[in-house]
Amino acid sequence: MSPRHPAEPWRIKMVEPLPTTSRPHRRQALEKAGYNISLLRSEDVYIDLYTDSGTNAMSDHQWAAMMIGDESYAGARSFYRLEAAVHEYYGYEHVIPTHQGRGAENILSRMLIRPGHHIPGNMYFTTTRAHQELNGGTFHDVIIDEAHDPACEHPFKGDVDLAKLERLIHDLGPDRIPYVCVAATVNMAGGQPISLANLAEVHELARRHGILVILDAARAVENAWFIKQREPGWGEHSVAAILREICARTDGAAMSAKKDSLANIGGWLAVRDPDLAESARELVVLYEGLHTYGGMTGRDMEAIAVGIAESVREENVSARIDQVAYLGRRLAEAGLPLVRPVGGHAVCIDAGAALPQVPRDQFPAQTLAAALYLDSGVRAAERGVVSAGRDPATGHNRHPQLELIRLTVPRRVYTQSHMDLVADSAVRVHEQHAHLHSGLVFLHEPETLRFFQARFAPATSDSPI
Repeated sequence: MSPRHPAEPWRIKMVEPLPTTSRPHRRQALEKAGYNISLLRSEDVYIDLYTDSGTNAMSDHQWAAMMIGDESYAGARSFYRLEAAVHEYYGYEHVIPTHQGRGAENILSRMLIRPGHHIPGNMYFTTTRAHQELNGGTFHDVIIDEAHDPACEHPFKGDVDLAKLERLIHDLGPDRIPYVCVAATVNMAGGQPISLANLAEVHELARRHGILVILDAARAVENAWFIKQREPGWGEHSVAAILREICARTDGAAMSAKKDSLANIGGWLAVRDPDLAESARELVVLYEGLHTYGGMTGRDMEAIAVGIAESVREENVSARIDQVAYLGRRLAEAGLPLVRPVGGHAVCIDAGAALPQVPRDQFPAQTLAAALYLDSGVRAAERGVVSAGRDPATGHNRHPQLELIRLTVPRRVYTQSHMDLVADSAVRVHEQHAHLHSGLVFLHEPETLRFFQARFAPATSDSPI
């Protein structure tokens, strides 16, 4: 009989003590942070599920590789090792390093987007849309409708609705659409994958109209695993082979190596067109650093090169997704409303369903995340109205259909016991706050990416948080 939770394919070689705190301490920390879990200090957090970006545990081989990092300003051999790894596992011809994924998004947007342009994509991501808008573009969500239904069990909720995309191209004209932005997996939908069949159709449709397809590749390895498990005809293929097939159906990619590549910092932009590559190199020198380091140290590039190879090992990606699935099962068995099916990097609780009485403009997800931290010291991430920001035309809060808190599991960091503690706390908070009628209101609201720096206060004096 197989175990309820498979054993991890690694053993612990070094430990980092975790801070334990009392409820009064956490309340004080939460108030000081303006009820924004983004502003909590790490020493006040017990289990940190805010993000899996740069928070992964690197392997002994990655740490060893860092010792041979070449810190030459120009032509560092560490860059060429990174470039070779991207060529081998992702298949793109031209690789431009950046300090992280956000740097790649900036270069891409400055290179391709002009005022009046429109960028379709399979659901927005916060920093991606911010860069698109700052360069004069407008984002359009062309994901399938099932992605906006948390309870729907569609196996590929990251798929693009081809009818929506074709209608947008017809209405706007292809000259106003520089590229289609395809995420694999889709973060804001809860880590949901796109199918290879759908991606192929997107690429063919875009190609007919002379439009590029650019991949957000941060979690493409996890997407490849879901294709292997769920898409007919791909079960016998390796994750590495499927990853190459994903990338083959795109014209370029922006990558945050802080996710799948198991590194603490770094990223890259890759394209097939040599002229675009030259434009990107010119911009990277201006905004990041020389085209052979792009804001990273040689040590970083060495760690990423090794991490790329480790990321596609079947046992590694399987253990990673199994751990997330285990947490999802614990919460589902207790009756918490979740995004289904559980995604690759996170379990997302439907805060709108968990706190139906809290008005959307009092931020149910932000409220639930604050309550979870207060209960146990677990930090989650808000992915709802606060993250969605304001409509630049009306000034009103955007109300996305998904109002979520994201329990994001870093790779190779926490044990099954940690997942059990998280589950116990989430269940307890759900039971205690099911009838909560008020949430939070802004005290300070930044204009851009407000969820990082905003400060809040309880909407009413009798709020339990």
